[in-house]
Amino acid sequence: MSNKAYTIGVDFGTDSVRSILVDTSNGVEISSSVFYYPRWKEGKFCNPSINQFRQHPQDYIDGLQYTIRSCIDIAGSNIAANVKAIGVDSTGSSPVAVDENGLPLALKKEFEENPNAMFVLWKDHTAVGEAAEINQHAKKFPINYLQYVGGIYSSEWFWAKFLHILREDVSVRNACYTWVEHCDWIPYLLTGETDIRSLKRSVCAAGHKALWSAEFDGYPPNDFFASLDPKLDLHVERLGKKVYTSDKVAGIISKQWAEKLGLAPDTIIAVGAFDAHMGAVGGQIEPFHLSKVMGTSTCDMLVAPKEKIQNKLVKGICGQVEGSIIPGMIGLEAGQSAFGDSYAWLKKLILTPVLELLSKTKSTDQETIDNLTQELSDLLLSELSRKAAELPLSANDPIATDWLNGRRTPDANQLLKSGIIGLNLSTDAVMLFKTIVESTCFGAKAIVDRFIEEEVPIEGLIGLGGVAKKSPYIMQVMSDIMNMPIRIHKSDQTCALGAAMFAATAACVFEKVDDAMVSMGQGFDATYHPNKNNIDYYAKRMLTYKKLGAFIEN
Repeated sequence: MSNKAYTIGVDFGTDSVRSILVDTSNGVEISSSVFYYPRWKEGKFCNPSINQFRQHPQDYIDGLQYTIRSCIDIAGSNIAANVKAIGVDSTGSSPVAVDENGLPLALKKEFEENPNAMFVLWKDHTAVGEAAEINQHAKKFPINYLQYVGGIYSSEWFWAKFLHILREDVSVRNACYTWVEHCDWIPYLLTGETDIRSLKRSVCAAGHKALWSAEFDGYPPNDFFASLDPKLDLHVERLGKKVYTSDKVAGIISKQWAEKLGLAPDTIIAVGAFDAHMGAVGGQIEPFHLSKVMGTSTCDMLVAPKEKIQNKLVKGICGQVEGSIIPGMIGLEAGQSAFGDSYAWLKKLILTPVLELLSKTKSTDQETIDNLTQELSDLLLSELSRKAAELPLSANDPIATDWLNGRRTPDANQLLKSGIIGLNLSTDAVMLFKTIVESTCFGAKAIVDRFIEEEVPIEGLIGLGGVAKKSPYIMQVMSDIMNMPIRIHKSDQTCALGAAMFAATAACVFEKVDDAMVSMGQGFDATYHPNKNNIDYYAKRMLTYKKLGAFIEN
């Protein structure tokens, strides 16, 4: 046992945080634990009607302690003594305002109920106006500061959200020292630092969402931001110029956190990153193979040797940054703002009125209603999938765009709305589900098409995440529309596993993360191949999808 080395991967998702404790010699998951954010579950601090989605830092702190401590308790003291490091990923861009000590403002009494003092979740689109201003403002400068983020800045990203909060809330503006990504703050928290200037920011977050580039010697200059709005004056200088890949050490766990979690006092904390970037590593990404992390949204990750990308700049994606996925390689990111969220929307549309009526009926007791609610929720999408797979394919089937939460890529535009055409009196829930599934897969195909148009080849597809693992129907439609096989990774927790791989590399269990991927990778357990009979059908419908999209956009 003394020769064994273990690491912990912590994956902060949209609804919950999950931690796994992993054997670095083979990637076997020794224990795992999940914590659902209670305030988020209650819908607190969110207003979907204005696309406001905020999360309280206390949910993150409670979840961090609960899940890691649970993993340790399950594994036992012998294993706990040999945990070498912790790696962390989070959704992104999900930043927060902090004071000079690095304390999120929502953890202070006067801000504890203020959504503007909380983490602004990736899916929050309240900053669409600020994003549009940044895009126009960037045209005034001789250097194109948007060139490495696809040429279009998004409301889902760091500076747009920061500016929106600074404008909207004077109290937060006056109390805020700087702005920190969730994936960077958790390692800072675990190390017990009390001076935010010591924070190690990740190249992943800085490069893809905050306009950092080595070619700019860091971020754009202060004048870029101060001339956009004086409220941003000097804030870029508080970020520092140096950023780090996730195989580097953020620090050593603090005495307080070591005692809370039951870990050794010399446990290493690795630099953080976004969930999809670490998920791609956990899912054993390969050069020019698009790793699709499919959850509430999708993040499509690609790595390529620097010499093969050279000076190519892919328009309309979420950035290309050296070292953001695998150190030494260019990481390219794209994705869809709604994927699993699209199916959740339809599920809610169908179930909500039924469940509300059930609660009003006098013939059913509350326990039965609760049981029915859970059963219907669990069964609905799987039953719709089964029936949708049996439907004949017709050229007259309804068709939709996948923009229920705006468009992330290609060409970010969070103001766009979804549209459906071809409905008639025979359109039922199953057909509508088929239409929504196809729309998400057409959106995925549009991303692949953009890479290929920009002369970046896509040599294969890798499916990761809950949708990929649980939805054979959706994956088969994806393969048919892409006209490419898609391999499904064996691990249910590729993001947390990737974080554990980076932790092992930071702790020098492995020389580089590529070695960790080989040793700790779980491989693939399914491959979906395109159905030749469906390829022409979907190719024609893809053209209709594009026409519908152009009509809506114009």
